[in-house]
Amino acid sequence: MSSIGVMLDANVLFPASLRDILLYTASMDLYRLYLTEDIIEETCRNLVHRGRMNNVAASRLSTAIRKYFPEAFVTGYHDLIPSMTNQEKDGHVLAVAVRAGAQLIVTNNLKDFPITSLAPFAIEAQSPDDFLVYLYHFDSDGVAKALVQQVNNLRNPDRTLPEVLDTLAQHVPTFVNHVRSLFSVKTYSWPKERL
Repeated sequence: MSSIGVMLDANVLFPASLRDILLYTASMDLYRLYLTEDIIEETCRNLVHRGRMNNVAASRLSTAIRKYFPEAFVTGYHDLIPSMTNQEKDGHVLAVAVRAGAQLIVTNNLKDFPITSLAPFAIEAQSPDDFLVYLYHFDSDGVAKALVQQVNNLRNPDRTLPEVLDTLAQHVPTFVNHVRSLFSVKTYSWPKERL
């Protein structure tokens, strides 16, 4: 298991394909995942508000994350929020990372996490693209297996690996370029009709 602890901001959990690869790589112990009830509630609330899920689907997602990642949930961070010097609306994210001892915050709002706010805690903010490229270099086989698992578990509709990669490329293009080259030279246990 990787020793790196990672706090996921809610905004990286909105796109389904990105959320899935982040959670599948965490489930394979490529990093230690940190979340909060507030982050999950914000994610589900926004997914419903933006019409990406109905309330029932959002509730299922919330329940599944709690079930499969019970050790990821951080508590006891609220007292730290007032002392965080980053963007106020994201003070809770940095507070959670500090309380958990995380090394990274993965976010699409890098401007909300200036180096001056992160450096005292030895925390870095990364885009999801940079983070997944890091994971790829850390364990490309593990990342590939996570993608295979992600694709194999998709239902209604089933999707192929190229289709999933095309969707992921909208959010993490550099990562997808690495993965496409990996799959072109390696063969994983994959049903031929799905390639």
